[in-house]
Amino acid sequence: MKKVIIIALIVFILISVSKTEESLVIPKESIRFRVIANSNSLKDQELKMAVVRDLEQNIIPNIETANNIKESKDLINNNIPLINNTLSKYTDNYNISFGENYFPVKEYNGVLYDEGEYESLVITLGQGSGENFWCVLFPPLCLLEAEESTKDEIEYKSLVKEIIDKVTDNFS
Repeated sequence: MKKVIIIALIVFILISVSKTEESLVIPKESIRFRVIANSNSLKDQELKMAVVRDLEQNIIPNIETANNIKESKDLINNNIPLINNTLSKYTDNYNISFGENYFPVKEYNGVLYDEGEYESLVITLGQGSGENFWCVLFPPLCLLEAEESTKDEIEYKSLVKEIIDKVTDNFS
């Protein structure tokens, strides 16, 4: 009977903790970043990601040093010539917009981000009718997704089962 009560208590605690887990929310005082591909063709999507990688390696680190939003805006403005140089390596057909820009509704990691006009740096490649890359420059939340792993490399574990196994081992 003791085991059942302890297990029920652990399950209750785990359920309570999981409901209070916080989600990443973009602060009101932030600067978003978006690169929109010309189209959804493989070539255009690869071009978009090449541009993103180049900017993340060579430009964004300069911007991420900002301590506040004003500094971040100044750093972005100061780096526009470098952004132009980077983009011109890939294409002549692009547009850079820094200021209030439209963002469609987006769901990411279970969090729904409302559509609207947001302070942002938006780079549109060609016609800008393809899928886009987006993140947040300030506060710096531009983290590339971890490299995709194959299903063979994924190990699934149950936290509840591990806790129950430990508790039952102690009573054995």
